[in-house]
This record gives sequence, C-alpha cells and structure tokens, in this order.
Amino acid sequence: MLRLTDKKSVRETAGYLSGILVLLLIWHVISLWLDNPVILPSPAKALAEVVRMFIHPGFYREWLFTIMRGLTGFLIALMLASCIGLLSATWRAAWFLFNPLLGAVRSTPVISFILLALIWFGSENVPVFIAILTMLPLISFGIIDGIRNTDRELLEMAHSFRVGRWNVIRHIYIPSLLPFLFNGMSNAMGFGWRAVIIGEVLSQPFRGIGSRMRDAQNYLNVSELIGWTLVAILTGYLFETLVRKAEQKLMRWKSVSS
Repeated sequence: MLRLTDKKSVRETAGYLSGILVLLLIWHVISLWLDNPVILPSPAKALAEVVRMFIHPGFYREWLFTIMRGLTGFLIALMLASCIGLLSATWRAAWFLFNPLLGAVRSTPVISFILLALIWFGSENVPVFIAILTMLPLISFGIIDGIRNTDRELLEMAHSFRVGRWNVIRHIYIPSLLPFLFNGMSNAMGFGWRAVIIGEVLSQPFRGIGSRMRDAQNYLNVSELIGWTLVAILTGYLFETLVRKAEQKLMRWKSVSS
C-alpha cells in the first residue's frame, strides 16, 4: 500500500499535470480561433520548436551564457548580502544605513536599473548587474530575519552555561538562520533569472536567451520566441528547485549530525 506521503505526492503531481493540460487546451483553442501561426502558433508547433532548439548545438551555448551570468550575479549578491545581513542584524547603525538602501533597491522597477545600466556599463555586464540588484535585497533580508529570529531563551541558556562562541554559532545561530537564508536564496533565484533575461533582451549581449528572444521577435518568429520563453521558465524552476533540494539535504544532515 502507498504511504500517506506517497499518496499526497501522487495527488499533487496529478493536479499539476491537470493544470498544464488545461492551459495547453486553452492555448490550442485560441490558436485555432485566431488561425494565424504568426500571431499564435499551436502548442504542438511551439513544443516542436523547443525540441528542435534542444537538439541544436548552438542552443546550449546560448543557454550556458545566460546561466553563467545568472550564477555570477547570484554569487556576488550572496557575498554582499552575507556582509550586509550580518552587519545589519548585529549592529544597529548598519541597519539604519542599509535598510533604506535595500528597501529602495527592492521597490525600484527593474527596467529603471536596466536603463541606467545601459548608460553605465557595456551590454555584456548589464544582465549581471541586474541580477545582483534583484537578488541582493532578498538574500540580505533573509539573513537579517534569520539572525533576529534566533531563540533568545536558547541564547540566554547558552550564556548561563558559558557555552563557547563557536558552539553558539554552530548549534543556535546557524540552525535558526538556514531556513530564512534558503528561502531568500530560493526567491532570489526565482526573480533573478527573470531579471537577467530582461536585461539580455534590452542590452542585447553577444549570446544569451534574452538576445535570441529579441531576434525571434524582430523576425516575427513567434514559435521560437515561445520556445525560448519556455526555456527561461524551465531555467528559473530548475535552479529554484536545486536550492530547495540543497536546503532539504542540509537540514536533514544537520538533524542527523546533531
């Protein structure tokens, strides 16, 4: 017999597949009604274009350039967020300094930063810059919230029993921080890839998903444009899932090692 968790997983999978089938059906009906593949091709034609893209060697070069830009922006944002988050959570003056800055960056439309970056940087650096700005506030606030939500009673108990600083960090601060950090990283991955591709569409670097989307739009190749859009969606979903899987494995390891 299936366990309850297995049954729940099967139901969730069936629900997702049902939703996808309904969307494909609506798409198919609209494409039949328009009867104009230049405006909206059928789902079959769009999916065939995706398959054609995946078997073409040049596709992976374009995809790799976008992935490298996104990961570069993510790593830089993670390093900056670690410094900003730790300082802001432990030093009040740093909180008053960085909080307005992070809030302003998070609230400013991405297009504003892209237009400024087009003036400041070359086209190759715009997507990375946009990725950093998009991901930085999400990861920073995750670190700040994780440290500030540490159980004060545990800290007082550790202080009473004169527990060493390293053990306090390892057994109290880090377990409290990790869920908030990974949540911030997951959200950053979800928003960051969209920002990277938007930056590529507008800055037109030599290679990248966004550049090929812009080319497809210029030549009215809607099937290819939809194909690259599906690839962009899959890319964001893939890396967001990888972050969640890493969180699950790390939390499982922490529970076993402790």
